[in-house]
Amino acid sequence: MDLRVTIVQTALHWQDAEANRKMFSEKLANAAPKTDLIVLPEMFTTGFSMNAPELAEEAGGPSLAWMQQEAARHHAVVTGSVMVQENGKYYNRLFWVRPDGSYEKYDKRHLFRMAREHETYTSGTDQLVVELKGWRIRPLVCYDLRFPVWSRNTGNRYDLLLYVANWPKVRSLAWSTLLQARAIENIAYVAGVNRIGTDGNNHPYSGDSAIIHPKGHKLLETTEAEGIHTLTLSKQELIDFREIFPAHLDADEFRLG
Repeated sequence: MDLRVTIVQTALHWQDAEANRKMFSEKLANAAPKTDLIVLPEMFTTGFSMNAPELAEEAGGPSLAWMQQEAARHHAVVTGSVMVQENGKYYNRLFWVRPDGSYEKYDKRHLFRMAREHETYTSGTDQLVVELKGWRIRPLVCYDLRFPVWSRNTGNRYDLLLYVANWPKVRSLAWSTLLQARAIENIAYVAGVNRIGTDGNNHPYSGDSAIIHPKGHKLLETTEAEGIHTLTLSKQELIDFREIFPAHLDADEFRLG
């Protein structure tokens, strides 16, 4: 079965969760077509901030409730990451929220030490693979993109690899190159959703959100402009390519420590 994926590329209000939730509600109400999956950027309520002691929400806070409302309103899964406080620790946590209100979570594994993210947030330890309309989807967060072992599609566990990000413009070449590499090496679709604009630390973002075919070519490539883009992915194309090019059968075995 085909899968309709909608990615939202936009600037964010710096450290203002209420303003960002309102903005996304308005954008989705005005522009989101019928879809199966709506993907928002990393830390979509605040921008990429280390100010977790003041801004982090409880695990069941208002941003999760908002995602549940939007998922029900659009009859689609809504996903993206927010800063969360739980048991005295802070997490850069991705929520995968279904229209019925149920959800899964993934805590960002690789914390961006160049921004000292590891000094504020706690690294996640668990991988997440979710199912949607017969598709197996692996959601990850930003800096995770640089680590192919963590992203590896061992045994064809997933069909779509998903990255939500606040990836700065200065490293846009790495972003675009690695998205294509992950699709090619894992024989899977890859979607990367990034923000635009400038954050409160004066870091500019160029967007460059994209959806990549398992063969490596870009099915969707954005510019630096704001936009909501929807693309239909073919499961049959993926199955056919894996049958004629089963490189996964020759993959090296390894275990994560």
